[in-house]
Amino acid sequence: MYILENPVLQRELLVNLRTKRAFALLALYQILLAAVVIAAWPSDQRLDLTSNPASATKLVNLFFLGQYVIASLMAPSFAAGTIAGEKERKTYEMLLASPMRPGAIVFGKMVASLTHLGMLIIGSLPIIVLCLPLGGVHVYEVLAAYLGLIVSVILFGAIGVMCSSYFPRTSSALVVSYLTILPLVIGACVLWGSLGADGYLRLKLATVVFPAFGLAAVILMGAAAAGRLLYPPDVGSEGKEVIDLEREAEDAVGLVIQPDQFPDRLFAPPKKDEMMADGANPVYDKELHSEIFSQGTLMLRLVIQISILLAIPMMGYFLFFQQQHAPWFCVYVIVFNMLVGPSFLAGSITSERERQTLDLLLTTPLSPLQILWGKFVVRFRISVVLTGFLLWPLILGAGLNTAFWTNIVAVTLMFLIVGMVCLVNCVVALTCSMFARKTSIALLTTYAVLLLIYVVPPALSIVTRMLDMPANTISDVDWVGVASPFSALFWLPLNEDLVPDNRVINEGFLYGVFGYFGFSVALVFGATMAMLLKLRSRKGLSDG
Repeated sequence: MYILENPVLQRELLVNLRTKRAFALLALYQILLAAVVIAAWPSDQRLDLTSNPASATKLVNLFFLGQYVIASLMAPSFAAGTIAGEKERKTYEMLLASPMRPGAIVFGKMVASLTHLGMLIIGSLPIIVLCLPLGGVHVYEVLAAYLGLIVSVILFGAIGVMCSSYFPRTSSALVVSYLTILPLVIGACVLWGSLGADGYLRLKLATVVFPAFGLAAVILMGAAAAGRLLYPPDVGSEGKEVIDLEREAEDAVGLVIQPDQFPDRLFAPPKKDEMMADGANPVYDKELHSEIFSQGTLMLRLVIQISILLAIPMMGYFLFFQQQHAPWFCVYVIVFNMLVGPSFLAGSITSERERQTLDLLLTTPLSPLQILWGKFVVRFRISVVLTGFLLWPLILGAGLNTAFWTNIVAVTLMFLIVGMVCLVNCVVALTCSMFARKTSIALLTTYAVLLLIYVVPPALSIVTRMLDMPANTISDVDWVGVASPFSALFWLPLNEDLVPDNRVINEGFLYGVFGYFGFSVALVFGATMAMLLKLRSRKGLSDG
């Protein structure tokens, strides 16, 4: 029942592997990895294969780390909707009523969701084989790296499946999965890079220690998901759990959200006890008390607790012990908003289509601008409040650490950059929700767009420097950095109180920082105009 006679596994494999998207994704994955190898291929006229050339070692490490990050970020996108998707499609109760064991359901969902990703990883073997003759890495290191990569993908997939069993929506499961996985990915990359000089230790960790702990965690999370299917609390009412906020507050573990108190009421307003005022925007009033919190506050509680738990050690390290690296704390805040902020906006329009209420909304006398700002302001406020919780450590560090007092301009610009990121992320998410058909697709599209804008430019800049490319190539790549807030943070001017050698970190301060603000304003304006035109034309916005 688990493998050969598992109908869930067979059905999911047929659905996932026979789509055009599967072949397109495989081709795109191979092209990206091949492009990385071609760009990083040593440019020496002759290679001394009797030694271990540094360029070849850099190439292989870059290939593995790039593939690890890409595969790790893709794993939740395949796994987070395995069980939550059944709830959204209203087939959850039918699945539970089948004679299948809960363990077989979880196993089939997990294997089917990760099979396609496993094919992508195996398909990259011919590319890495081309790099082996260059030297710099042993074949056993390659096998160990692939073993660690496969175990990591299985572990991250198990995290996604477990989150999917706890949340009624794919978007919520996806956000919590990424918040849990991201620290693990960063820690693994740092550990792998720091052990580059000790290949034997890295080999033992990748082949013995990590697989043992990883597979044990997979078994425990699979058992937790199966136990939730065995005694499901979210059956009835089409797979939606009826939430009593008072009862949930009594049973909640850890942080409890109380809508009648500050600052909780900023993002979780209390129940409405009066009629809507004349002239008020009904979309805004409805969104203010909408179903964002009707499915409970588990996601918000987990998001707040995980983010604060990670922020405390980062605050101590970056704002008090390593002040010259203070922009890295803002990098963490931006990454948090990238993951959490779009989850509230990505369902703004698609949720109306999924509930079959979009046609009713479009036939009201409300103008397109009223519809947009009514949906945007409420959910943007939630994103800002949650991100603001992480800016208190920056305020504390800037106030208590005298080294920041003479860098008030840079600190102010840090706050402005984070604020602009909140705005851009929410606008991009709302735009994707306008043009996508499903909330999960809108959220994944938003993540892909933000990664392209934010991560790719600084990543290209780092790679060109790692591979010692010509100065004109590095300069051309740096021009693309105006699209990324990460590049703007490291363009900020820091004086001698933070930088020991008494120099400005980057001479392109004006170009980089103000170029970023200019690009972001243009992006927000263009996306807003596109949404207004789409609403006015009404083309492609019907429920059908």
